[in-house]
Amino acid sequence: MALKRYVIEREIPNIGAASEEELSGAATTSNSALAGLAPRVQWEHSYVANDKTFCVYLAEDEEAIREHAKISGFPATVITEVKAVIDPTTGG
Repeated sequence: MALKRYVIEREIPNIGAASEEELSGAATTSNSALAGLAPRVQWEHSYVANDKTFCVYLAEDEEAIREHAKISGFPATVITEVKAVIDPTTGG
């Protein structure tokens, strides 16, 4: 199964003030939901901002991400499929 890369924007008020323990708990909750959806969806990493997280996932489709959001209880406010990745080395 070919997986696509997605960025998921999650609106979570005051998440940027969460403690390491709270973030660890959130990751544990997410991992539990992912275990039931494997191999359809995989979590790569997330960026935590003031009132949002930006999560990078591999998934077969948006529906798999929505299922994860429903099971985990974390909103998937905006789901965007990544079409390409560039970095400084792309410019040569």
